[in-house]
Amino acid sequence: MDTETDTVRRILTETGDTWAVVGLSNNERRAAYGVAAVLQRFGKRVVPVHPKAETVHGERGYASLAEIPFPVDVVDVFVNSTLAGAVADEAVAIGAEAVWFQLGVVDEAARERTRAAGLDMVMDRCPAIEIPRLPG
Repeated sequence: MDTETDTVRRILTETGDTWAVVGLSNNERRAAYGVAAVLQRFGKRVVPVHPKAETVHGERGYASLAEIPFPVDVVDVFVNSTLAGAVADEAVAIGAEAVWFQLGVVDEAARERTRAAGLDMVMDRCPAIEIPRLPG
């Protein structure tokens, strides 16, 4: 059985490099903005998903996961825990390989559904903290 650390490493190193960041806007004070910049520095393509569909960090934004016209590997979720389960379900529906719930985003039922659908799932962790810890 995989540990959470194994899953984190697999998502960051083996799963594809296209990350949809749900909740990402041009608000520089929000955590999603800084985390997306770190992901880009580590070679990830960051696709903003936000009702405003703003272009962020040079990438066109979309109002929903379903509107993204190309495959997404990882869905990184920066929304309130009460909304996160629905986003995880959308990630399954679009064929993503993994779902990442940010620090403070917890929904055990969503984790069970997502893993049952065959996706990797990490909850209550931050890729911007985890990615620099990876062995070089």
